[in-house]
Amino acid sequence: MLRCRDNSIYTGITNNLDNRIETHMSGNGSKYLRGRLPVELIYKEDFSSRSSASKREIEVKKLNKREKELLIKYANQL
Repeated sequence: MLRCRDNSIYTGITNNLDNRIETHMSGNGSKYLRGRLPVELIYKEDFSSRSSASKREIEVKKLNKREKELLIKYANQL
């Protein structure tokens, strides 16, 4: 998950996190992020397959912002 300049949270998947963040920061990534740069990586999970990552992405995207913030907070306490 990325925190945007406007404090919104963007959720996505990739198999190369550093490259994907660089693409977003250059303005060539998601349309959603283009007007909300810069972004900061605030949470990530690793998966062994794209299928499992996609399933988790759908679950996380269904969370409201408060629930996402709690997920991030909990993960940072571990």
